[in-house]
Amino acid sequence: MQKLGEFKLPNFFNYPPYFTLQPVKDTREKQIQLWKGLILNYCKTQKVFIVEPEGFPLFTNSGIERSLSHEAREVFLSSLVSEGRAEWMDKGHRKCLILWHRIQEWADLILRFVKDNGLEDSVMTVEEIRSGTESRGTDLHGIDRIVLMRALKLLEHKGKLAIFKGTSADDEGVKFSI
Repeated sequence: MQKLGEFKLPNFFNYPPYFTLQPVKDTREKQIQLWKGLILNYCKTQKVFIVEPEGFPLFTNSGIERSLSHEAREVFLSSLVSEGRAEWMDKGHRKCLILWHRIQEWADLILRFVKDNGLEDSVMTVEEIRSGTESRGTDLHGIDRIVLMRALKLLEHKGKLAIFKGTSADDEGVKFSI
């Protein structure tokens, strides 16, 4: 099995037709599903949150001398966007925020993290949630700041916490009230 770093690539990755958008509708749908699964799985296991279509390593297989066309990259990422699993970060579609967990799922993970660590009435900085010792070994460790802030704002809207500003982004805080 071929690998990209430590990531094991699926068998279809070595099949040249999967690097060309398929003209038959049913075949293309299967191709899109396979690529979406691959992109989400790779991003989750490698903790990748932002994909730049032109430089994303999955979109080229030098072993079979194949690379996805710009159109194919756009189709696969736009399909994730239409399902709420990604968002274009710019109008030119040069950067895509990958949501291997949807924002609500991230919010649920934060609540579980708070409860598991006995932080129900505690205060933490946003940076502690992203990179503190408590979050090590969880999906929250290393979370993209944009994704984390969106999940925290969702929880704030639901009355589960309060976000307060510090003098810099490094000391932005969160008061949990679960």
